[in-house]
Amino acid sequence: MEPAKRVLVYLSKENSVLRGAGFLQSITGFFSGSQENTVIVNCGLDQNRFVISDQSFSNSSCVPLQRPAFCPISNITPSQVASLPEEVQSRGVDVGVAVLVQSVNRKVLLTRRSKSLSIFPNVWVPPGGHIESGEQLLEAGLRELQEETGLKLHHGSVTWSMLGLWESAFPPLLSRGLPRRHHIVAYLLVLTNDTHQQLQDRLCPDEREVSACAWTDTHLAERIVSAEDGAEDCGKDLSDLPATVGITEVNAGALTHLNCNAATFLNTAPTDGEDVERVSTGTKYALRLWLDTLPRQGW
Repeated sequence: MEPAKRVLVYLSKENSVLRGAGFLQSITGFFSGSQENTVIVNCGLDQNRFVISDQSFSNSSCVPLQRPAFCPISNITPSQVASLPEEVQSRGVDVGVAVLVQSVNRKVLLTRRSKSLSIFPNVWVPPGGHIESGEQLLEAGLRELQEETGLKLHHGSVTWSMLGLWESAFPPLLSRGLPRRHHIVAYLLVLTNDTHQQLQDRLCPDEREVSACAWTDTHLAERIVSAEDGAEDCGKDLSDLPATVGITEVNAGALTHLNCNAATFLNTAPTDGEDVERVSTGTKYALRLWLDTLPRQGW
């Protein structure tokens, strides 16, 4: 079988000709300057290319693009670049899509990635993955949602918008190794008319990718966002949170309802050594953008 064609990032600035982004090129820095970690861009799919531009174009969305201050791509040194294998340096920048499913009672679904995955194992993220050739963003997001969680949502039964873009590298810090993957993740907000319990009853997660699911309310999301990775004061104050958060674990095809220590969701990325169970940095960014939409939704 012929391998699926990868959807890669292409860039245009000041109406320049579209060019594929290089693996070691900071996408955020290309548009914002070397010191800024956030910039407003226009983006969209065009002939199986994910185009990011400083100019609007047909069917583009105007959204924030952000990278972490510790982004390996923007902090890598020339000597570290020289030690990267050529097959890594020539990869280009991949595109992912992640879906924040919001229930009618204002909760969003997070999933814990399986320990067996090679990238970000045991980390909490929204459902998501790659974009297949010929797919649109929502189409890819809903497909990945169904593949990972068993939750099938139809285009006509939801409303959606793009929240923003996140520049992601793995490993997430240079202290934990040189980058092997470089992605732009498009975070989509999908609004349903079902309660989180109605959606929960339809979950059937794929254990190869998902080891647990949790529904996050606005209060927990606010605290997760405050636990900023790389900050001296990470905001890990549990005084106004319940001691535990209800999660659904997947084990040999069976679902078990458990209580997880709330502190787990406030863990931050360690600078070296083994990673810990935590909410990913990009997910914290997406949750902040989600919280910002609530007043516009009338909440």
